[in-house]
Amino acid sequence: MLDIELKLKDIICYAFKQNGVVVDKNSIAIERSKDKSHGDYASTIALQMSKTLHQPPRDIANNLVKYLQSDFIENVEVAGPGFINFFVKSDSLSSIVRTIIEQGDHYGEGNETHPEKINVEFVSANPTGDLHLGHARGAAIGDSICRLYKKAGYNVTREYYVNDAGNQINNLAKSIRVRYHHLLGDDSLIFPEDGYHGEDIINIAKLIVDDVGDKYLVDNDESFDYFKTQGTKLELAKLINDLKMFRVEFDVFTSELAIRKAGKIEKVLERLKPYTYLNEDALFLKTTSISDDKDRVLIKSNGDYTYLLPDIAYHQDKLERGFDKLIDCLGADHHGYIERMKSSLVMLGYKASNLDIELIQMVRLFKDGEEYKMSKRTGNAISMKELCEEVGIDAVRYFFVSRAASSHLDFDLNLASKMEASNPVYYAQYAHARLCAVLEKGKEYQLDLSCKNLGSEKEIALMKILVDFPKEVSQCAKQRTPYKMTNYIQKLATAIHEFYSECRIVDKNNVELTSSRLALSKASQIVMKNALDTIGVTAPEKM
Repeated sequence: MLDIELKLKDIICYAFKQNGVVVDKNSIAIERSKDKSHGDYASTIALQMSKTLHQPPRDIANNLVKYLQSDFIENVEVAGPGFINFFVKSDSLSSIVRTIIEQGDHYGEGNETHPEKINVEFVSANPTGDLHLGHARGAAIGDSICRLYKKAGYNVTREYYVNDAGNQINNLAKSIRVRYHHLLGDDSLIFPEDGYHGEDIINIAKLIVDDVGDKYLVDNDESFDYFKTQGTKLELAKLINDLKMFRVEFDVFTSELAIRKAGKIEKVLERLKPYTYLNEDALFLKTTSISDDKDRVLIKSNGDYTYLLPDIAYHQDKLERGFDKLIDCLGADHHGYIERMKSSLVMLGYKASNLDIELIQMVRLFKDGEEYKMSKRTGNAISMKELCEEVGIDAVRYFFVSRAASSHLDFDLNLASKMEASNPVYYAQYAHARLCAVLEKGKEYQLDLSCKNLGSEKEIALMKILVDFPKEVSQCAKQRTPYKMTNYIQKLATAIHEFYSECRIVDKNNVELTSSRLALSKASQIVMKNALDTIGVTAPEKM
């Protein structure tokens, strides 16, 4: 696979070696030249090494030039205070077209072996209601991180932690019980203060009535346990179904209740014993001894666990399953959670670096210039499902990952619905559809995979971006930055539109050039599809 930047770094290392100097390949900066007269790529390595070598950067650059030779380089020039500009042969650049077409859907996949096992836990919404916009953004970002990891060749597992124990599940059961009684004509039960009022609770109660009739009208432990178990099961099934619609699926579902029943909380408490102390009948964990700003309560004075204790047991469970790196995608309100959980894992004998936490900021919806909060259908906050119905899954997924997870996102419903270039999703998908149309138009021509006839400014610019895709995948995966992939997609879309507009792709009077340009079109179509797939967005053939 052609990786021009890597090759340039290699020959720069070789040139320094010929001058008796060893440099770290990773320290060499290679940039794409913005001005064509300055070449295709440039390096500032001579300026970087000036202090170390006690030489003027221009002298260093001139000493390197005679060794900066390769079969893919046309020319090398020293410019300004010591910039090294590289001019790449167009036929070297065009070899990427054959590579892309031969590899197809696999283009962009990493060649390196990544032995570490990565666990990404995301969404993990309580099974007590609909997925809101925070969950939806977490789903889009978490899933895109996993897609990028997989594309880059990492061993990644997607996990959902089911909070099926504790007060929220008790409140769910109480809410279902009241609705169940009401449906069967018994209005004696009062709705719980912390109950769930959603339409889904009524629907669950109806399903239970259809299934068991009035069997659980007797208010006892058996009926309450049934409402708890069945309610959790049905709510979780609904969430899984909505996530599948959103193109998000999980490899593993881990139950908090199962963690508790397996005695894993007691085992963790025993291991943490040297770091615990009692204060006013509550059990504290001395997290300040590692990196936290204050000690944390594990067991309240009334004997109830705080949410931290089962969470510690859950994280230990993941590490005991053989994962080397745990990544939690959590809401921005979990900022204080980071150090307390890292400290807890260190106390258990793990490294703080075994856990990384991605904090995901909230989403605000805007329509007609005003914030848009409430669903007209339910009167409650707009759910993920409703937003997808409003503007489409592609728009929701694209917009939700288009900014860094740590940045707030203002989602413009009007922009997301527009069928024009100002909408980045439409702009990217239309680039793909345009290429599909031109490939259909030119299907009678044989593709010239050598692309020997290509060399115009727009063709070269497009090929440079195609070359970058594997590197973009690798960097976005390592940095867990799917928003950078949307930046790449926009650059690629711009280059495709400019190539399409300025180069006559199908020309009956020039069959050879047509064959080369159709091959470039095919390669570009493949890369756009692959890039959109890394963020879970479709690549339509017609628009």
